[in-house]
Amino acid sequence: MTAETLVPVFAALGDETRWSILVALGEGDASASALAGRLPVTRQAIAKHLAVLQGAGLVEPVRVGREVQYRVLGSQLSETARRLDTIGAEWGRRLAAIKELAEGL
Repeated sequence: MTAETLVPVFAALGDETRWSILVALGEGDASASALAGRLPVTRQAIAKHLAVLQGAGLVEPVRVGREVQYRVLGSQLSETARRLDTIGAEWGRRLAAIKELAEGL
C-alpha cells in the first residue's frame, strides 16, 4: 500500500459522517435510505458520502432485488491497519536508536 492509496483512505476516514457510516455498515449491509434512517443525515448526503467511501475502496455496492445496499470492504481496512503498524514499528525502532544514542552521551 503506497501513499497514493493511503491518502484517499485517510481523507475518507477523516470525516465524522463517513466514519459513522462505516461503523453502521460494520453492523451489516444497508442502503443509503436505511442509513439515513439511522443517522442524522439526509439520504442524498449519505449517497455522496458512500461515493467517497467507494472511491477509496472502503465499501462496495451490492444489488439486493431492486435495492442497492453497501458493504464494508474489510480487506482495505485491514491493509490500512497493517500499513499503520509497519509505520509505527519503524518509528519505534528510530526512537529506540535515538534513545540509545542519547543515553550513551
